[in-house]
Amino acid sequence: MIADFKKERFVRLIYFTLLGLFGISYASAQTQQFHQLTADDFKGMPRSDQFTVAYTNCSISFNYQARRERNYYLLDFNVGLTLNNYKSWLDRSRVTSPSLLAEVLKHEQGHYTIAYMEQQELLREFHKTVFYANYQSAAQAIFDRIDAKYKQLNLDYDADTQHMQNRTQQQSWDAYFKKRLMYMPQE
Repeated sequence: MIADFKKERFVRLIYFTLLGLFGISYASAQTQQFHQLTADDFKGMPRSDQFTVAYTNCSISFNYQARRERNYYLLDFNVGLTLNNYKSWLDRSRVTSPSLLAEVLKHEQGHYTIAYMEQQELLREFHKTVFYANYQSAAQAIFDRIDAKYKQLNLDYDADTQHMQNRTQQQSWDAYFKKRLMYMPQE
């Protein structure tokens, strides 16, 4: 009986030690679920642009609470993804059919998906990082690196699809997004 009690205490000690070593930060999305875009999501005033029929504006933000533990810091992150409806717009006068609306929404969904992928990667990266005294600059560096990656991905997406005009490339990107979402790693 005493041997079992000592063994259980030892197992608990190992468990909490490992938890301390590997669970250094906690990241959470603010109840953020993947969102399927509709025409109602675009409430902004359309811009006159001969190439662009719609524009999707998303913001990624993060904040955290930090608390010191021995020689490292525990950071509890919130990573928010906001679809800015009043900065996102759809020129309804140029969308002349339901099939064109579906194509436009599918293309714009790609921009939202890129933002969602960025949010999820930030959550994973923050969660697995051990933070020390320089936690503010370390967290900002992670954000800046991942944000730059997805800003470039957005530019590549529009360039490759020629703002959805290249239907073959659009289909290729649609398949890429579907696969990424399907196999997105969990925390």
